[in-house]
Amino acid sequence: MTTDQDLPMDGQPATAVFAAKGIDVTPIKDQGVIKVVKHQGVDKERPMIGDRVTVHYTGRLLSGKKFDCSRDRKEPFCFNVGKGQVLKAWDIGVLSMQRGEVCTLLCKPEYAYGAAGNPDKIPPSSPVVFEMELLKFEGEMLTDDGGILRRIKVKGDGYTNPNDGARVDVHLEGSCGGRLFDCRDVSFTVGEAEDKGVPYGVDRALDKMQKGECCLLYLKPKYGFGSEGKPEYKVGPDKDLVYEVTLKDFQRAKESWEMDLNEKLEMSLEVKRKGNQYFKAGRHYQAIIQYQRIVSWLEMECGTGIEQQKKIQDFLLTSHLNLALCFLRTKDFSQVVENCNKVIELDESNEKALYRRGEARLHRNEFSMAMADFQKVLQVNPSNRAAHAQISICQSKIKEHHEKDKKTYANMFQKFAEWDAKVCKLTVLGYIHSSVTKEENTKSNNTKC
Repeated sequence: MTTDQDLPMDGQPATAVFAAKGIDVTPIKDQGVIKVVKHQGVDKERPMIGDRVTVHYTGRLLSGKKFDCSRDRKEPFCFNVGKGQVLKAWDIGVLSMQRGEVCTLLCKPEYAYGAAGNPDKIPPSSPVVFEMELLKFEGEMLTDDGGILRRIKVKGDGYTNPNDGARVDVHLEGSCGGRLFDCRDVSFTVGEAEDKGVPYGVDRALDKMQKGECCLLYLKPKYGFGSEGKPEYKVGPDKDLVYEVTLKDFQRAKESWEMDLNEKLEMSLEVKRKGNQYFKAGRHYQAIIQYQRIVSWLEMECGTGIEQQKKIQDFLLTSHLNLALCFLRTKDFSQVVENCNKVIELDESNEKALYRRGEARLHRNEFSMAMADFQKVLQVNPSNRAAHAQISICQSKIKEHHEKDKKTYANMFQKFAEWDAKVCKLTVLGYIHSSVTKEENTKSNNTKC
């Protein structure tokens, strides 16, 4: 194990020490990044491509001059390793490290700041030395709620990814609690993986993958087999899953700009049927994918005649209404309101849109706005019994809310009154104490000779 004293920073001796004690960690072994371990890591696990890593670093020229240091800023640095977000030397070096490891990297210019260098800091074509400490790392979150975490074992080729509707060939290995329950090659259409018994989370991760990529996907129950589980795989309800997925090949679906309007309308009919099929089966997330495809194709289309315009509007109305219903089921109420608003822009007296928006607002405790929506429903259809019932609920909730406010403010004012009384009492006591003290001092002065 080497120390700072083992790595003198005076040009040739430094490179000689690296040559003697370091290892070449570049894939092509061109001596571009030489690594010397100063302190071993706490375990044998290393980051994978795409992992979110946290490091401390100090950068120096071979002269020993420091040009950058995260510790001076008292803040570690985070990035997704292997994604080209940082210097090439960092991507290569950090992927070779273990958690807790401290190492020094000697980096050739082509792996660091190149022929140009960095103005005012790095001279042109300069080798540099970085001391790196790997504090922690974790997989890449593919969803905002942390439901899908990816760790890339083998990086894929190229820059294109499957899109919704793409045809993919994959190899899957699914496990639950360390037990392998699924191992197979399978082909399916992205957005329709459910048809082949492939969980929603795998389907949603595919548009982030490249051909040849092999990754581990850690799926929360929402993105796995949910509260139902998968009896044929002997997977119980609400279980976390791990899938190793290899994207062997794929054929992208046509993008919106690659299709003419007639083709979009034909595809919309087919995709709508698929979405309805998923909705009836209770697969709301899968249904959402289908309806959103229709919206993406048609929302910017105008049509050339009355018939085309009507078809476009009918598809958009139906898709937004169905999306609102799906999002009600998944409890994403902001999306319900957004999709209902889109319908109301096209048809301001749409009964279903007004009712569903009212439901979403009721769930969001926006009682007055919800009641206004249900009242508009009754203006459109006075015999809508459900809207009458919802108005009663809104009125009850508003009353309940006002009663809570009354109690809250009453308690608040009571506390203020008690505090004022306490302050007043202390003030009076202080005044009395001051007066007594003054009187005693006067008497004392009068008795002095």
